[in-house]
Amino acid sequence: MVEVLIIAGSKSDQHVVDKVEKTLTDLEVSYGFEVCSAHREPERLDELISQSDARVFICIAGLSAALPGVTASKTSKPVIGVPVESKLGGLDALLSTVQMPPGVPVACVGVDNGRNAAYLAKRILEA
Repeated sequence: MVEVLIIAGSKSDQHVVDKVEKTLTDLEVSYGFEVCSAHREPERLDELISQSDARVFICIAGLSAALPGVTASKTSKPVIGVPVESKLGGLDALLSTVQMPPGVPVACVGVDNGRNAAYLAKRILEA
């Protein structure tokens, strides 16, 4: 069993994933990692979410950054979004992550701030 499942929307997000993994390792939090696009692989994302025993999801995505919101729409577990800078200084991804409709909450950390996502996950797990 892993406590946190990290899902990145693209292999190009690895630089942010590395920050999350290092911090979770330092905090002694167990985690798993998958690359899965909400747009290109929606059925696979459904399977990852439904079959995961993780207590928290960290979703890393740039551009339209649909991954955190789609994940939150399919689970009642906490979802932390990490917007990735790829265009517009990451503002596009940031706004896509925080502007969720009522009933689909996503916690959001700063652009490329994988460390804070890991720290927040740890706090959620300790609550």
